[in-house]
Amino acid sequence: MILDVLMDAGLDSVKLLPFLFATYLLMEYLEHKNVLTAGKLAGFSKKAGPFFGGLFGIFPQCGFSAAASSLYAGRVITVGTLFAVYLSTSDEMLPVFLSSDMKMSLLVAILAGKAAIGIFMGFMVDIVYRKLHGNEEVIADIHAVCEHEHCHCEDGVLKSAIRHTVRIFIFVLVISIGINFAVELVGEDSLRSFFTSVPVLGQIVSAVVGLIPNCAASVLITKLYLENVISTGAMMSGLLVGAGVGLLVLFRLNTDKKDSLKITGLLLVMGIVWGVIIDLF
Repeated sequence: MILDVLMDAGLDSVKLLPFLFATYLLMEYLEHKNVLTAGKLAGFSKKAGPFFGGLFGIFPQCGFSAAASSLYAGRVITVGTLFAVYLSTSDEMLPVFLSSDMKMSLLVAILAGKAAIGIFMGFMVDIVYRKLHGNEEVIADIHAVCEHEHCHCEDGVLKSAIRHTVRIFIFVLVISIGINFAVELVGEDSLRSFFTSVPVLGQIVSAVVGLIPNCAASVLITKLYLENVISTGAMMSGLLVGAGVGLLVLFRLNTDKKDSLKITGLLLVMGIVWGVIIDLF
């Protein structure tokens, strides 16, 4: 069991490396070469970020959510774009569905639904944010990420990007090992009974489980749906909030911890509400 846990956590973390490195390479380039470019990126995110965030999020890789969290921590993308990525992220859902005998039309509908909800809620969040905070521009503050991680970013773009990547990789790896051990100790059967023991609160239970920053959560929720243990709405509640390790990276890099808590809470509420709506219709 110990070997399986370590291997699973290691493989999941290694998958993040190219996404993390590419993200930090971009951020370091913006910081070292032209900070104004970050402002332009933030402006683009303000106008069309949620649309592209929702589309990229449907790819079966939680690396996109980790990259989005890093960019948001540096205020290169808006909070709406971050939500769009989180809500549409597929994680391990797609491979599990493809390995089953599910009709392709249903799979496409689920993916399209997640992307559409992500895009819609992303734009709504940005609109509400602008209403609450006026028309103030998103101010890119990439250097704050460097200061928070003590990465000595003055050493150059490549070295700084590598330092950022290694630090976050180790952090995610350690947390993933802990979560994997917890899931193994609790057991899938216990989690399964937890779902079925409170059928009226299926969406809430599924959403809470979906918050677990590990692919095991999305795999479990998808399998329970395929076995007709949970409803479509409950399944969507869990998968909508399943942002993978994105939330881990957000809490690690975002200096405003209250902001991270608000984002997590709102993400949970969105998943539950949309799950209820889906089951109603």
